[in-house]
Amino acid sequence: MNVESTTRLVFRTHGLAKVYRTGDVEVNALRGVDFEARAGEFVVLLGPSGSGKSTFLNIIGGLDRPTTGEAWFQDHDLAHASDGALTAYRRDHVGFVFQFYNLVPSLTARENVRLVTEIARNPMSAEEALDVVGLGDRLDHFPAQLSGGEQQRVAIARAIAKRPEVLLCDEPTGALDSRTGVKVLDALMRVNETFGATTLVITHNAGIAAIAHRVVRFADGRIQAVETNTARLRPEEITW
Repeated sequence: MNVESTTRLVFRTHGLAKVYRTGDVEVNALRGVDFEARAGEFVVLLGPSGSGKSTFLNIIGGLDRPTTGEAWFQDHDLAHASDGALTAYRRDHVGFVFQFYNLVPSLTARENVRLVTEIARNPMSAEEALDVVGLGDRLDHFPAQLSGGEQQRVAIARAIAKRPEVLLCDEPTGALDSRTGVKVLDALMRVNETFGATTLVITHNAGIAAIAHRVVRFADGRIQAVETNTARLRPEEITW
């Protein structure tokens, strides 16, 4: 997909701010973030802990609301949406992948993915989703029978089974070694390229930035810099 020629905006934020208050203490997690992402982009968000990356991802994922500012998914106003509208947005449009896999231990890989396919509007089969991430031969294995990287790929399969327009990933390789992390990143790139899901990946690993279309660097609740990769690397080519 040639993202440069794609004009459709998927996300846009303007002046996005988030303040957390505990008693008399205020923490400014986001301080006026302006951001855009287009259909089919693969964007890596970099920055130290506390820089605002996860707060930003939670807001555009409909898990949290900003204190002030605008946040839009296509024509959906996320900043002012009702709880019900945000629930429908998450269910119908967003796939989430987190650092910890959140699989149900008593269910097989296939059954974990089916938790999503049973409530989605137009899902792919659990078998197809697991095949996309290279686990077509592990359908009936329980999480305890899978490696960390395989469990994360089950989590990715679960996220993509509902055919989301966006895939939001918070430190998806944070608990993995480099070898298994490469397999997880390869699965994310395959989903991005095959299904055109706009993909945002938070990471503390600067090497991962080389696989993105764009790199957004956060610092102190703000976007510090945005860079475009003229040539992207494959996951197996990056240096960890």
